[in-house]
Amino acid sequence: MIYLLEDDGSIRNFVEYALVSSGLETRGFERPSDFWRELDKCVPSLLLLDIMLPEEDGLEILRKLRARRDTARLPVIMLTARGTEYDKVMGLDQGADDYIAKPFGIMELISRVRALIRRTETDEGGGGELNLGGLCLSLSTHTVTAKGEGVALTHKEFELLALLMSKPGTVFTRDRILSAVWGTDFDGESRTLDVHIRTLRAKLGDCGELIKTVRGIGYKMEDKV
Repeated sequence: MIYLLEDDGSIRNFVEYALVSSGLETRGFERPSDFWRELDKCVPSLLLLDIMLPEEDGLEILRKLRARRDTARLPVIMLTARGTEYDKVMGLDQGADDYIAKPFGIMELISRVRALIRRTETDEGGGGELNLGGLCLSLSTHTVTAKGEGVALTHKEFELLALLMSKPGTVFTRDRILSAVWGTDFDGESRTLDVHIRTLRAKLGDCGELIKTVRGIGYKMEDKV
């Protein structure tokens, strides 16, 4: 089930119709209050979230979702008319997995929705555990601890950390990371990666220093601070 929180009725109805026609079960909401009531009953597999909403700003909704245990890693695509780089960075900093500015092509939207759901399902089917310098990442339970303390990560942050921890000392180029984490068809800005690295380092506390920047190339993971 996909939830769509969009107050513009014409856009909401059009997107909902297009997703359902593509075989994706979707439910639209005009107001955040209606969305919150339904969320308490059922957590969706993905959320399409507008920023400019009545009652409550979309970024505030995203912050609340990331603070809840049951929605901390809920895949979220921001869907909004505010398409400046600053707005994109703000959305990604708050934990959004993707950002699509209006006006958008419906086929692009469907493609990104399917790609994000596909990557989520692939990760959930994984297994094993990665340990490095005080960090413990479980692929089977999709959890992360830093020096014994639980860390709530978004789906993309988890994927990014898992990739870097999979080969300590190996330098991953920016293109390789974007392809592995965001998909081979990702055509967004490389700034997206920098934002996620910065947020990931902050969430990991002292362990965030394990993520090293290799200037002009990409990033790597060390085994000690």
